[in-house]
Amino acid sequence: MRCYEIQQFGLDGLRQNERPDPTPGPGEALVRVKTVSLNYRDLMMALGQYNPKQKLPLIPCSDGAGEVVAVGPGVARVKPGDRVMNCFSQTWMAGPATKERSAGTMGGPLDGMLTELRVLSADGLVQTPAHLSDEEAATLPCAAITAWHALHDSGGLKAGETVLVQGTGGVSIFALQFAKMAGARVIATSSSDEKLARAKALGADEVINYRTNPDWDKAAKQLTGGVGVDHIVEVGGAGTIMRSFRAIRVGGHIAVIGVVAGGASAELSVVPILMQGLRIHGVFVGSRDMFEAMNRAITLAAMKPVVDQVFGFEQAREAFEHMQSAAHFGKIVIRVGD
Repeated sequence: MRCYEIQQFGLDGLRQNERPDPTPGPGEALVRVKTVSLNYRDLMMALGQYNPKQKLPLIPCSDGAGEVVAVGPGVARVKPGDRVMNCFSQTWMAGPATKERSAGTMGGPLDGMLTELRVLSADGLVQTPAHLSDEEAATLPCAAITAWHALHDSGGLKAGETVLVQGTGGVSIFALQFAKMAGARVIATSSSDEKLARAKALGADEVINYRTNPDWDKAAKQLTGGVGVDHIVEVGGAGTIMRSFRAIRVGGHIAVIGVVAGGASAELSVVPILMQGLRIHGVFVGSRDMFEAMNRAITLAAMKPVVDQVFGFEQAREAFEHMQSAAHFGKIVIRVGD
């Protein structure tokens, strides 16, 4: 089978290779991968910024969709011909996150999905919603569940509340869509008026260009009559967290899910957390139970993920470079096979 490997850190180290075709053992299923999607985590992994101690070579990409072609003994959960997606964590089926449940993650430390064939535990697969294409399905395992977890399992989102989403990457666009499905008001931020217009078309109620209006936290608070927003999907990290503290209402909820605007560390005051009674929750994707609950909601709403661009298998490096450019709106997909 053909696959891509991170053979050394840096995009020059992302190389196509051949590995023997795998066969499923007891409790396992063999999946012919049709599509994968990229997350910022995948780019950081390839660059050596996510885990510099990650053992190489590593097949990258934590999200994939495909078709079951064979199953091992004792498998009843899936059968040949089923359209499936992998769970990001192969060891987190239900309940709260634990060290053990969070250890079996795809695309590092486990090999990922940028390969023609992949053997996985049948328990680590979920059925693809029938109305989604393989390109759309591949976007769900990380970004969509992270947004769902942030708003519902962590945030307890209620109709009529206000959600601020930062930027227009995969998690933020899913958060926008899920918030509107729940009857919430959405404020979206971006440095691009073109992307903000697209966010408006998806249902964003208000938009803020943080390049022309760097005090976006003040603008967001003004849009709520000075009260502050109820929920923030915080993808910036150190570069934006203090402004999130100023934009949130007393008792509000900030779901911290990324570090795209300034790294992983910052000196910050805990005073706003104490004085405003804030709920700060780090969101690390989610469980299989969350995935299946989200899929039921997506099916009922006939929701369609936003796919920015689809690259061919031979264009995998270009897909990573497109992610690195931050020019995308929604999700970047690589088609692996027919």
